[in-house]
Amino acid sequence: MPRWLSLLLFFVPVLALMAGAHVYLYRRLVRDLIPSQAPRRAAQVLFSLGFLGAVGFRFLGSLFPSDLTRAVGIGLLAWMGLVMYLLFFTLGAELLERGRRRLARRAAPPAEQPSSGPPSPERRAIITGGLALGAGLAGVATTSFGAWRAFHPPDVRDTPVRLPRLPRALDGFTLVQLTDIHVGDVLQRHFVDELVARTNALKPDVIAITGDLVDGTVADLGAYVAGFGALRARHGVYFVTGNHDYYSGASSWVAYLERLGINVLRNRAVSIGDASASFMLAGVDDWSAERMGLPGYDLDAALREVSPDQASVLLAHQPSNFDEVARRGVGLQVSGHTHGGQMFPGNVVGDLIWRERNAGLSRTGDSQIYVSRGCGFVGPPMRVGAPPEIARLVLMPG
Repeated sequence: MPRWLSLLLFFVPVLALMAGAHVYLYRRLVRDLIPSQAPRRAAQVLFSLGFLGAVGFRFLGSLFPSDLTRAVGIGLLAWMGLVMYLLFFTLGAELLERGRRRLARRAAPPAEQPSSGPPSPERRAIITGGLALGAGLAGVATTSFGAWRAFHPPDVRDTPVRLPRLPRALDGFTLVQLTDIHVGDVLQRHFVDELVARTNALKPDVIAITGDLVDGTVADLGAYVAGFGALRARHGVYFVTGNHDYYSGASSWVAYLERLGINVLRNRAVSIGDASASFMLAGVDDWSAERMGLPGYDLDAALREVSPDQASVLLAHQPSNFDEVARRGVGLQVSGHTHGGQMFPGNVVGDLIWRERNAGLSRTGDSQIYVSRGCGFVGPPMRVGAPPEIARLVLMPG
């Protein structure tokens, strides 16, 4: 399927859903509660600008690049998240109110039902207004927390991993994973520098960046990504491509990262350690590259130099194809891509799609996979139910 068609099939339903959500929220939170025309008109303008801006902010930002348009773009992305949570809570409040009315009718004795009649307009307005206010406050609170969690530097998540055939001399070897950072219009140099400082403070043996580093070109984002040149690890820093890196020009980014001193594993493996104690670290290009008509994921090439009697770790952006990786006897795959769902209910949907591979450590046969929730975000600048992380994997003989 052509990429333009797949994007069209994705965005048309999303835009229809967003438009419907704006109309519904205006009716429930404004029209049904506020009798005055002036506040209604102001709300109409706000909802209209919010919808149109959320749809077209990237185009406007490309026409008028500035700190102001960037700030407006961040605000519009946050507006999208706010609308989503307002929709959830308002729908929930409406369903609760309908359920309450039904239970009240059933609970009333038959003799009392004719005389009781429907609640007065004043009482109905109080109940409806209270539920709407509660839904609005809950939506604002959830959005505010999600934004704080997204922009706050990721916490370190320690996970011990027993790696088959790992030499005892490497017991306690630390692999720190950064993934799904999405440097771009929102997350820029300050976030990068803070992430680098937190990572270096862990004094890792190896740093692995498992894709979706950027959302933009080298010309636009190179000055921000240059901060990753300060990453330091005893056995080096390694990178594999993600799908967003391909959208942004993977070959150009690979060349740029190599100039920063970052080792790029494009369907190849390297030995980590020394002659007395080592393991193989392999990396593959992103699984989705082939769908874009580009050379990409090649597991055969990545594992060509990996002996079955060696401990092995595979860096792959997506958890896809892990069953085949496990069948090949790879001890550990380190991935990202899912964001752990990023925002409720996305985390629930992610669990349904990826199951135990949505986030954390899981096992298939004798092989394990660790999927990080990632460091950054895409879309609304929020993290709800899926906090960002810097993953520190502590390897032990298995």
